[in-house]
Amino acid sequence: MKRVLFVSIIAVFVVLIPLAYVQLSCNNGDTHPPDDSSGVKTEGPKALQYSKIAIYPHDTSSFTEGLLIYNGKMYESTGLEGKSKLMEIDIQTGKAKRFVELDPKYFGEGISIIRDTVYMLTYQNNKTVLLYTLKDFKKIDKELTISAAEGWGMTTNGKELIATDGSSNLYYYDPSTFRLLRTQSVTEAGSLAYNLNELEYIDGYIYANQWQQPYIFKIDPASGNIVAKADLSDIWNMVKAKDPGADVPNGIAYDSTTKKTYITGKKWPELYEIQFSN
Repeated sequence: MKRVLFVSIIAVFVVLIPLAYVQLSCNNGDTHPPDDSSGVKTEGPKALQYSKIAIYPHDTSSFTEGLLIYNGKMYESTGLEGKSKLMEIDIQTGKAKRFVELDPKYFGEGISIIRDTVYMLTYQNNKTVLLYTLKDFKKIDKELTISAAEGWGMTTNGKELIATDGSSNLYYYDPSTFRLLRTQSVTEAGSLAYNLNELEYIDGYIYANQWQQPYIFKIDPASGNIVAKADLSDIWNMVKAKDPGADVPNGIAYDSTTKKTYITGKKWPELYEIQFSN
């Protein structure tokens, strides 16, 4: 009887060790889908179709982290220590009309603009948020701090700043203080999404690149559900054929006046104007 009990205890112990390891892996930046044991599944997202409208040049030295249109002008932020920049971009040529380099200690991430103030996340630099005046890219002495683990992508709904940290969460912040207002989990067919990266707010929905994947998610901010999903594989494959040094898709910009949407990627040679289906 004691032998049976002893064997049972060993069996339970052997089962629990890998489960604990999986849990730790998810908390240490693992890029695989998080375990979701709820068992509750819902209908998956619809295919988000799109068409390519135009192709423009893009600087292959730009490790794109953020992309947006504000008052008809395109702005881009780039990453990597010693190479991070905030730029205003000429869409027709892909060249920077003006730019400011970040302190080499910073790894630049996503950007957003509210009331002519540029907010720029940094990757792991003490969770620092940098602020610049839009008119002259002058750095504002005031620096803010995020509560998320890291800075990845960012957008705004006009009132709040919405950020990602590579997990399944959207973080809503007060622009003036960067106080965390709420956290929204994002799900796909009932399971937690993962690797949420660059963001754009388009007509009441949040669009998000999925890091290391060819997908753009269309997210309902009220529920966190991914309601539609675009597959950029054809564009990504075309880009890699033209330039093997091109990295992952990253960058979504929407002009609310012209209704034009632009996408690109890290070190991509091209910027694409696309039209999503309804």
